[in-house]
Amino acid sequence: MQNVIFILALLLIGKGLSRLRAFPPETFSVLANFIIYVSLPALILEKIPGLSISREILAPIVLPWVMLAVSAAAVVGLSRTFRWSRETTGALLLVVPLGNTSFLGIPMVELFFGRAGVPYALLYDQLGTFLALATYGSIVVAFCAGAESPTAGRILRKVMTFPPFLAIIVALATRGLAYPPMVVAMLHDLGLTLVPVVMIAVGFRMALRLPRATLAPLGWGLGIKLVAAPLAALGFCRLAGWDSEAVRVSIIEAGMPPQITAGAVAIAAGLAPELVAALVGYGILVAFATLPVLYWLLG
Repeated sequence: MQNVIFILALLLIGKGLSRLRAFPPETFSVLANFIIYVSLPALILEKIPGLSISREILAPIVLPWVMLAVSAAAVVGLSRTFRWSRETTGALLLVVPLGNTSFLGIPMVELFFGRAGVPYALLYDQLGTFLALATYGSIVVAFCAGAESPTAGRILRKVMTFPPFLAIIVALATRGLAYPPMVVAMLHDLGLTLVPVVMIAVGFRMALRLPRATLAPLGWGLGIKLVAAPLAALGFCRLAGWDSEAVRVSIIEAGMPPQITAGAVAIAAGLAPELVAALVGYGILVAFATLPVLYWLLG
């Protein structure tokens, strides 16, 4: 519960700062770029080299990628139906499939399942959401951001110069190598800036009154993320005959609201910032109602 209060406090701080002349409108872009170039790469370099994969635990590894595919397909289908812009579609493709499975997900899993469920949540987050942000997220940004028409060369160039993607390449290449203690401490401390800076940036950009054109994508995005995706995860696991503590934790993680870091990436890339801020901010609030219902459905 302490993490939840912390998130809400950071949102309020960001909103308060937006009303002060000392923080001009471009403040949120500076904060978002700090995340992209410093906080997120540091966290990747700290966490990825130490990942270990257990073949005995499939759900926390497989389910996040299944949910990513299902959610992305739903967004693409709705985008074609409603003819959303490339920026709106890109924002939804980046933020909706990726959940807040760490900072909010871990304390919520502990609340529902106790500390025994936390290792499964970490596995879901690190082998699913976290890796997807650095890989899938890089491709979405490369394809949807900017005024230029996307081509294979431009997409490849943007992906290969995206700092989180470069960080994951370095992290995977250095698996098994021990960083010097001073480097580990530095990466850890820089990674700790991620959540505070992101949530303040989101609060800074979050609007209480949204443009009418934003309401439909917001409603559909939250509907997919907080209702359709976890129900699809529940159905998928039951069809697959999966029923264990790891499976139940994974389904709860599938129902987490949009990831705050993915929101920062989308905002920094200029992908519908007002919509993204609303998806992240309001998603957290709505999740407090949807997650207990999802846990009840698990029996």
